[in-house]
Amino acid sequence: MSQRKILLTIAYDGTDYHGWQKQPGLRTIQQTISDAASDLIGHKVHVHGASRTDAGVHALGQVGLIETCTAIPTENFVRALNDRLPQDIAVLAASEPAWDFDLLGAVKKKLYRYCIHTGPIRPVLDIRFCWHLPSLLDVEAMNEAAKALIGRHDFKSFASAKDTRRDTVRTIFRCDVYRGVGPRQDYVYIEVEGKSFLQNMVRNIVGTLVEVGLGKRRPEQIAQVLAAKDRTAAGQIAPASGLCLMWIKYD
Repeated sequence: MSQRKILLTIAYDGTDYHGWQKQPGLRTIQQTISDAASDLIGHKVHVHGASRTDAGVHALGQVGLIETCTAIPTENFVRALNDRLPQDIAVLAASEPAWDFDLLGAVKKKLYRYCIHTGPIRPVLDIRFCWHLPSLLDVEAMNEAAKALIGRHDFKSFASAKDTRRDTVRTIFRCDVYRGVGPRQDYVYIEVEGKSFLQNMVRNIVGTLVEVGLGKRRPEQIAQVLAAKDRTAAGQIAPASGLCLMWIKYD
């Protein structure tokens, strides 16, 4: 059979992994899925990812791509691949895009959601998926600060010092902060939607907005942080555990 592409929608608990990207001698999401797919197909394949999540970061809508000559129908691929994956990784869907499909170039937008638990007692069943911060956060002030991040800006102040990319200009379509309701009222969520992100960008945004929520910064100071183009001008990086890649859209 001729070469074909298989597009995967993937969910994972990133707690026990050193991020998405394959790294020699380390357990990563990409390597684990590539090994499982190679075992299924019968020849070595490499799973490409649409987003490089950091160590400890989770996903409900990562997108991966495999190039292979396997004849396995896509409708059978999900079950067969999941049978070979550990319990903290699941393939949710598989489809066959056109051969000229560009996994990275065709991305229109991505959504990251960050979860903070503000109650006094840590949520044992959720602790792998949130930042336990037993403090009262001013969500209104955080939302006001978040408005300054929307649009096209140079986000160098929010990039990891390890990020060596020269172009640090990115566009944020939406940045919302809201509190959960009912039994989730102790949770605060921060959603950041954009086309692409710098390394640690979302976690550094979260850490800075939390400082606003704690009264350590004023909302209007976010514009100054952006203008500084200096990582030390922004707040602390938020823990990886609270961050989840929710989805990636192509149209």
